[in-house]
Amino acid sequence: MPKTDVGNTQNLVAIEEIKDNTLVMKGGSLRQIIMVGGVNFALKSEMEQNILTQGYQNFLNSIAFPLQIVIHSRKVNIEKYLDELAGFQAAEASPLLKNQGEEYREFIRSFVQKNAIMEKSFFVTIPFTPIRLPTPKSASMPSLPLPFLKRKVDPVAQEKRREEQSRMFNEDLAQLKQRVNQVLEGLLGIGLDATILTNQQLIELFYNYYNPETAPREGMNLPLQNGK
Repeated sequence: MPKTDVGNTQNLVAIEEIKDNTLVMKGGSLRQIIMVGGVNFALKSEMEQNILTQGYQNFLNSIAFPLQIVIHSRKVNIEKYLDELAGFQAAEASPLLKNQGEEYREFIRSFVQKNAIMEKSFFVTIPFTPIRLPTPKSASMPSLPLPFLKRKVDPVAQEKRREEQSRMFNEDLAQLKQRVNQVLEGLLGIGLDATILTNQQLIELFYNYYNPETAPREGMNLPLQNGK
């Protein structure tokens, strides 16, 4: 495949960077993603089901901004589990249990090869799109730079520009966090486990999302609140 195709593929990804547990999109908007633990609704009593349903309705009615709720299914990699079984089998002194352990490992391996084990993950994406008014300086600048004019780099101006960009990002992030905290409180109020994905978890999530075949995984663990 030509190298230009790789560049074109990267252009299809709308994410500019990931920092402070936040997706910075190419258009300047921000996203944070909350991972939500699932609930087996069918095992709940009728009263518990009604409470969950009513709580979810109240949660949705309390939100005054857009949300994206995603159910992501992915194939589970069981190689680590099979390796752990092999370790137990090697440490087992009884020949009978060794044979049974080997038969069980082969059964699991054969079953998974014929029937893909899928894991469902639940995510809530909270966006924030800042509204910028053009400054007089930016409005007066030409939209198309002239390539034959070499502009002298001003390190002081560059530093001021970085400081201004950092200031605007922090202001936008504060607005986004208000929305995220509202969503977290609503989900936790229903009785669901929910946590904001960190930088590393966001990288892992989107790497697996864009590489579903080449990056099978065991599943993303849901961290407990307050590090408990």
